[in-house]
Amino acid sequence: MSLPSLSADPLGESLHFLRMTGAFYSRCEFTAPWGLALPPIRDSLMFHVVTSGQCFLEVEDDEPRMLRPGDLALVPHGEGHRLASEPGVPAVPLFDLPREQVSDRYEILRIDGGGVNVRLICGAVRFDHPAGRHLVELLPRVIRVDAADSLQREWMHSTLRVMAAEASELKPGGEAVITRLADVLVIQAIRSWIDRAPEARKGWLGALRDQQIGRAITLIHSDPARAWTVERLASEVAMSRSAFAARFTELVGETPMAYVARERMYVAMNYLREERATIGEVAARVGYQSEAAFSRAFKRGTGLSPGAARKSAGDQPEAGASA
Repeated sequence: MSLPSLSADPLGESLHFLRMTGAFYSRCEFTAPWGLALPPIRDSLMFHVVTSGQCFLEVEDDEPRMLRPGDLALVPHGEGHRLASEPGVPAVPLFDLPREQVSDRYEILRIDGGGVNVRLICGAVRFDHPAGRHLVELLPRVIRVDAADSLQREWMHSTLRVMAAEASELKPGGEAVITRLADVLVIQAIRSWIDRAPEARKGWLGALRDQQIGRAITLIHSDPARAWTVERLASEVAMSRSAFAARFTELVGETPMAYVARERMYVAMNYLREERATIGEVAARVGYQSEAAFSRAFKRGTGLSPGAARKSAGDQPEAGASA
């Protein structure tokens, strides 16, 4: 596998791993008073965009947040939460609400309280790549992007204008337009948080800002099955072995080879839970020459056997099962 040359922006390059799949998308047309209870959705990031009117987002143990036209809110960890016309309004569980099914993954929800209108586009997405899931683990419970912020106004407004136009009268291909734009909004919101949050300058995210160490992390993510050694990684980023090992450990908080091993386990867990590959096939995909060696490493890294990890995925409730 040929690998690209040293990037001037390893953090930006890492965002290419944020490939998403949509669990569902909804256009919401509500009139006050109304409340909507969103259930926990495992391994998903939920988002809400207000296209007209205003509402409140309530996440347990947090103060209600008002969302105005153009605002975007992310709930990155799949936590259950509420949207309401006012704080404390009784909420209807999402899956108890009548819906107009436009397609398998796009629906229109309506609540008619007879009062002031609000329009939202909501959805749940998840990241396919383990590196994307690793990034999500570092995000706060809620990210709110204020459309009035001068740094966000241009891209938010232009994207939302197209989304609102498509949502107001769904035409052929409109679902695809809305879902693609929603993906853009999610990634832009994460980029906005990374640019602003002091905690994004530490640990793994901070390491991605370092041109050489960030590039090494990207190389590992790009090809976790490659026979990486400290020497090979150091050579790829034009550093001496000792200097590379010391800086990587300082910035990331673990040694390069420990990081390689953990990344392989992330990828293997993803394959075991999401695909029907055999354990031997998974072992080969993450760089192990034998199923036995992979199984030992997997058990050491995760505390589970590969077979138990696969079974645990089957035992998990589906999204919305508790609703």
